[in-house]
Amino acid sequence: MKRIGTTLIAVGVVLLGIWAAARLHTILGSRQDRARFEEQRTAQRLPAPTPEPTILPRVLAEGPVDVSLWSEKRVKEWKESLEADRRAPLALLRMPRLKIDVPVLEGTDDLTLNRGAGWIEGTARPGEPGNVALSAHRDGFFRALKDVAVGDEIVLETPRATTRYAVAWTKIVDPDDVSVLDETNGPTVTLVTCYPFYFVGSAPQRLIVRATPLGSAADSAGVAPRTAR
Repeated sequence: MKRIGTTLIAVGVVLLGIWAAARLHTILGSRQDRARFEEQRTAQRLPAPTPEPTILPRVLAEGPVDVSLWSEKRVKEWKESLEADRRAPLALLRMPRLKIDVPVLEGTDDLTLNRGAGWIEGTARPGEPGNVALSAHRDGFFRALKDVAVGDEIVLETPRATTRYAVAWTKIVDPDDVSVLDETNGPTVTLVTCYPFYFVGSAPQRLIVRATPLGSAADSAGVAPRTAR
């Protein structure tokens, strides 16, 4: 009888252990399920994530580009750059009256400026407040700036917004005059290209075109002549 009692006690201990293990598993499983549920409920309460915008799928290689004013060398290098550089533009710059339509890329190295306009590092990025400075070749995309006039519209299109500006002034500066890249009191666009436009060799000066948002007071820091030729 004593042996039977001992066996029964051992069996009871084993059964109690099994029950305790099952109970613990149930508790832990329940906690995990609740955690999953709370995660799902929280996710449903939160707004759906906004997909990261991408620049408009407009590629100049696929559309008409007026190169009638460009130098033969620039046309050749532009075509070559389309094969070598496939970065997504930061923005698109348009000047409807002058028929300028150019992608804005980061940097001002040779490949970038052969393909489009380059964003000048250290200035406000396209779409950000401040002075957005962009550069392009005088015998390529910015050739038409030879006929720029105060009041000409500039459209800067980024993945998030489209902003319209009007040319407030233009002036000619020496290459070492970088004051035109300084921060401004309000949002501006500053276009930079070499000058004179038809100078043979390395051009000695720079044409600066400053634009402010449509409807704003013009920046009075420059002059407003018709600087073409």
